[in-house]
Amino acid sequence: MMKVITTNRKAYRDYEVLETLESGIELKGSEVKSIRAGRINLEDSFARVENNEVILYNSHINPYEQASYLNVEPTRLRRLLLHKNQIRKLAGSVAQKGTTLVPLKVYFNERGFVKIELALCKGKKIYDRRETLKRREADLQIRRTLKNRRKK
Repeated sequence: MMKVITTNRKAYRDYEVLETLESGIELKGSEVKSIRAGRINLEDSFARVENNEVILYNSHINPYEQASYLNVEPTRLRRLLLHKNQIRKLAGSVAQKGTTLVPLKVYFNERGFVKIELALCKGKKIYDRRETLKRREADLQIRRTLKNRRKK
């Protein structure tokens, strides 16, 4: 059973998810308590492979109020914990044109560790987004008519 803290809804809207994987994240002490309180924002965040490490950029973890001088910078770079073969595979995939690493959600796993669902994504064009919205509206309309039909 995993407890989802936050999801990156913007990523699902702007990107087509090709592949997902679970990764750990290197955090300082007060950041974990802040995440437990749900004070993390993944919007506009992304990851890069640098020097055989995966680094998370632009993730914002609000400082924990009770930590006083032990707080760290909210938008600091954070290292994602993956196996070497996973990093090599991601590096090869990101080298392709148009793909990027985007965090989709942050959650606690069964053992209580903070995990990030990282996705290899390809950016959607504006007309792809419109097509997705049209498809979603059509599905919603179909469900509504079927629901109303069953009641009669």
